[in-house]
This record gives sequence, C-alpha cells and structure tokens, in this order.
Amino acid sequence: MALLRGTLDVLVVKTLSWTPMHAFEIASWIEERSDGRVVVDDAALLQALHRIEERKLVRAAWGITKNGRRARYYELTAAGREFLRTESGRLVDHFDALSNILNAKRS
Repeated sequence: MALLRGTLDVLVVKTLSWTPMHAFEIASWIEERSDGRVVVDDAALLQALHRIEERKLVRAAWGITKNGRRARYYELTAAGREFLRTESGRLVDHFDALSNILNAKRS
C-alpha cells in the first residue's frame, strides 16, 4: 500500500529515534516493523532524507557499514525529537479518526 502524503518523514524520524542508520537500514526497519505491509521506495526515501536534513531534523555523516561499504548515516537532532512528538501525535489522532469513519456501522 502506498504511504499517505506526509507520513514518510515521520516514519523516517521515528526509525532514527532508535539509533543512527543509513538509508537501507531505515527502509528495512520500516518494512520489518510493518510486517512487510509498508515498503519504502528508494527514491522517496532519499527525497525524505534530504527534506528532513534540510529542516535540521537529522544530521548526516559518512560512515562504514557492517559490509565495509561507505554510506551516509543519519542521526536524529533535538528538533527531530520535537517534530516526532508533535507529528506522531497528530498522525495517530488522524488515523484514529479515519478508523472511526471506516468502522462506522449503519444504524
């Protein structure tokens, strides 16, 4: 299923709240936690990472992966933690409202 507009940034920031990761680890974490129901497109993920880095929600640095490859690792900033608190609450409330609508029974 395609992600709703505006949710990928929050998912990426949530993922990085655990530990710094590179793009492949971020995509894998999201897919694993969703039991394979959310698959992140590589191009969309890179765009989201650039967007949230520009907004200073994450900072990036080059590092070496477990396989010995060079990759950019992203780490959450204080602004990113605040964004996560605000936006995750807003999204949970929005999804709860959608669930109420979709589960409504005819009287």
